[in-house]
Amino acid sequence: MSSSIFLFFTVIFFSSFFVTESIVPSSKTFKFINQGDFGKDMVEYDAHYRAISLFNSPFQLCFYNKTPNVFTLALRMGLVGSQSIFRWVWDANRGNPVRENAILTFGTDGNLVLADADGQIAWQTGTANKGVVGLNLLSNGNIVLYDNHGKFIWQSFDHPSDTLLVGQSLRPNGPNRIISRSSDVDGSEGPYSFVLEKNRLNLYLKSKKLKKPLLYYTSDWFGTSQGQIMTRVLFNTAPESKEAYAYELTLEYFVSNYSSSRRSILGRPKYNSTLSFLRLGFDGSLKIYTLYDRVIYANWEVTFSLFDLITGNDGISECLLPSKCGSFGLCEDEQCVACPTAKGLLGWTKNCGPPMQRKCDIGKPDKVDYFKIMGVQHFMNDYSTGEGSLKLDECRDKCSKDCKCLGFFYEQESSKCLLAPVLGTLYKVDDYLPRVAYIKL
Repeated sequence: MSSSIFLFFTVIFFSSFFVTESIVPSSKTFKFINQGDFGKDMVEYDAHYRAISLFNSPFQLCFYNKTPNVFTLALRMGLVGSQSIFRWVWDANRGNPVRENAILTFGTDGNLVLADADGQIAWQTGTANKGVVGLNLLSNGNIVLYDNHGKFIWQSFDHPSDTLLVGQSLRPNGPNRIISRSSDVDGSEGPYSFVLEKNRLNLYLKSKKLKKPLLYYTSDWFGTSQGQIMTRVLFNTAPESKEAYAYELTLEYFVSNYSSSRRSILGRPKYNSTLSFLRLGFDGSLKIYTLYDRVIYANWEVTFSLFDLITGNDGISECLLPSKCGSFGLCEDEQCVACPTAKGLLGWTKNCGPPMQRKCDIGKPDKVDYFKIMGVQHFMNDYSTGEGSLKLDECRDKCSKDCKCLGFFYEQESSKCLLAPVLGTLYKVDDYLPRVAYIKL
């Protein structure tokens, strides 16, 4: 027994010794200060940027800002010398910006740390004394910290923002989602998410007023057959055949650790599409952008767009984007056509919005008034069961008693009642479909 205990503690001692002794050589450490002149290339969001020497074409680490003295450490993607813009495909300190003279440090302990000018840590990899011996930016855009055996102790692919690069995966145990930006000005997290669940990928809208996000897109096309639980989803691209010039952009669904059970083909550009990324936009859209290196100008092409009747494989209308027409607008034939009001449909502007809600009197539905909009549906209609077999007055009564309900959508033929806690964009449907919206005043 005593010899076993001695052996156990000996193993623990030497394991700890070798981990702590595995340090980053001083020649591989670095320190970058956010100061100096800005770069001259065109970058996404019309931002200013300072490039860091961590570079592997077409990727480079940079500090960038849209607002003065508010900087994000991010990875840009694009061709140096091109007249096209660079895209931001990964953020380190998302929603926690730093200022001028912030410092990025990679020390002998193996920790990559971003500290603000006052020394406050804004972001770090948390890899101090964990056996890291080096850092590398791979050709696929993955920033990795590795040990003596080449094993990744940390990688940026495990911490996506709003983008997936080719070769990057989502997994149930994390990372299981990408989250949109709040806008093209603010780099903080937005309300939209693309989430890997048991057997499919779903798109959600989050609201501050709601505990649970609202589903605004799902499809069997984005998943496996019922009963198969996915272990990961891989964004990938490969040539159609050895002789083919066309490449397939795919999502591959794995139900085991080794082989994919099926895949969705999102696009087929007629050139090498290795330099592509999948992005969840700040408007809830889902698109693939591909870098075409055969041209100098405008070399980014949208090779897939989910909400696009022309290029989307499912042929989904942009009118089903929750914020296509702002916080309250009517969409028809891919265009924002009207502002719904109690006085009727008025001309659409970006200032369209739902009626101002007075203080909610719980349990007093007789005090609630509505105005009616014929032949429209909500972005939740196709993905929410709502409540069936309700009379119109019963549906109205439920909404009136619910302070979170801003309106309800009623299908006369099926007696389906859908309560809407968020209004957003209403989608015009054929007049012969008996669908009516009732909006609270």
